[in-house]
Amino acid sequence: MRYGEIRLLKWNQVDFFGKRVWVGESKTEYGEGRPIPMNDRAFKVMTMWAEAFPARQPEQYVFPSEKCGAAGDDFEPCVYGTDPTIPIGDWKEAWEAARKRAGVSCRFHDLRRTACTRMLEAGAPLSVVATIMGWSPSTTVRMSRRYGHIGQAAQREAVKHLNGTDFGPVVHQNGNQNSAGEKAVALTQ
Repeated sequence: MRYGEIRLLKWNQVDFFGKRVWVGESKTEYGEGRPIPMNDRAFKVMTMWAEAFPARQPEQYVFPSEKCGAAGDDFEPCVYGTDPTIPIGDWKEAWEAARKRAGVSCRFHDLRRTACTRMLEAGAPLSVVATIMGWSPSTTVRMSRRYGHIGQAAQREAVKHLNGTDFGPVVHQNGNQNSAGEKAVALTQ
């Protein structure tokens, strides 16, 4: 999901029974209202997060606005002033801290690109990835090139499908068929 789609996510868009999230407002018309299945890890994290909000209501935000500070003699960090009717404003500071702790140097949006690449490299059909990503039909190929950084390993796997020795007769546009010995010549033309 895009940053804004996640930030504005409400509990009524999370389908725990169907293990999916329904996107609300989106950058594109093809992005709005699309269902995104949750993998096992995402489902587990969303379930854990929901448990932190036992009194949650359907129209409340999954990631609510909150204030952070420190209290007591030990100056213990704490969260207060959580308002589930207002979405979190910005998590740039939290993202930067998490990124630094993990020792990675990427932008939040790079996670979206990585997800796209991994789905495509695993063999997910481009049309399926396009619906998950919220791409319009007219931009699917362009966006897959931008987002799907397909590596050499995936390209090698793709051409392995051409290793078969018996492709059957080669049929030309005029309807003529080549013999087995002519197949190799026909394939190289």
